[in-house]
Amino acid sequence: MQARWAHSPPAYPGPMAVAVPPGGAGGSGWAWRPVARDALLARAFHSCTELRGRFYLVGGLRAGGAKDPSSDTVAFDPAGGQAVKVEARGGPRRSHHDAAPVGGRWLCVVGGWDGSRRVASVAALDAERGVWEAWTAAPGNCPPAGLSSHTCTRLSDRELRVAGREGGTRTQRRYGSLYTLKLDPSARTYCYKEEGCHTASRSGHCAALLQTPGPHPGHQLLLFGGCNSAEPEVAGHWSYGKIKAFLLPQGRTTYCSPLDGTACKACKQWAGVPAGALGTTASLVFCGGALCCAVWWRNSDQN
Repeated sequence: MQARWAHSPPAYPGPMAVAVPPGGAGGSGWAWRPVARDALLARAFHSCTELRGRFYLVGGLRAGGAKDPSSDTVAFDPAGGQAVKVEARGGPRRSHHDAAPVGGRWLCVVGGWDGSRRVASVAALDAERGVWEAWTAAPGNCPPAGLSSHTCTRLSDRELRVAGREGGTRTQRRYGSLYTLKLDPSARTYCYKEEGCHTASRSGHCAALLQTPGPHPGHQLLLFGGCNSAEPEVAGHWSYGKIKAFLLPQGRTTYCSPLDGTACKACKQWAGVPAGALGTTASLVFCGGALCCAVWWRNSDQN
C-alpha cells in the first residue's frame, strides 16, 4: 500500500504555529517554535530516536526524487540547538526503517529499504564506542520477508514489537503480521518470532503504547493510520507490570525517554513560556527541515 496525496503534499507552513486547546487562551496553551534549521536535518523516511539526551537521525532520503537511502547519522543536541554529523563508520544505508534505544547505550535500526531490497536485519550504533555494529540472527530466528514503513515499539531493553509492511509475496496479504523482536546486546544478536494474531495490512502508520485504565490496568499497543481504516487498531495487550521498562521510581509512567532539565529549560525559552509558568513539559518534533519545540504550560495564577 502506498499513500497518495489528492493534491501536492503540504509545504512547511512557516516559522511559527500556535494552537490553544479547548478551555481558552487565557490560562494555558501549546506553543510551537522552530528551534533549529540545518541542512543536516532535511530528509525523509528516516528515523529519529532519543538516546542519552540527544536525538539521532539515521539514514533516509536526502533529496526529492532520491531513491538511494543515506547511510549518515546526525545527532541533535536540544540543549545547545546544534546538529552534528556523527563520524561513525559502517552506518547502515537505510530508509523507511524504524529505530529504538536499547540499554541506554545502543541505537538499534530495524529493517527498512537498503537501496535494492527490503531487509529485516538489525544494525546498532554503540553510543559509548561511537561505532556501528551489524548484529547477527540468533538460532530459531523467523524473520519477516523484509520490512519497510513499519513501526518498532520498545517494550523493554530486550524486546520490541514490530508491526507493518512486509516485502516479497506477503505484500499481497489482506492482513499484517506482528513480530516480537528479542535482542541480546551482550551477544549482539536478534531473534524474530511471529505472533499468532494479525492486524490490517498497513504501512506508513504510527504506533503508540498506552496505559489502559480501569480496575485491571495494563498497557496496549495501538496502530494509527497506514490503511483505509479510520479507527486505531489494538496490536497487543499486556497486564499490569509487564511493561517494566516504562515504570519510574515515583510510580509515574512514561512512554518515551523524557528530556532532561536543561533541555526542558531550553524548550521553555525557545517557546517563550511566561515567567512563573507551572507544569511545563516539552517535546521536539520535526517539521520538514526544521526541528520544532512543543511546550505546554499553565499560568501560575491558574488552578
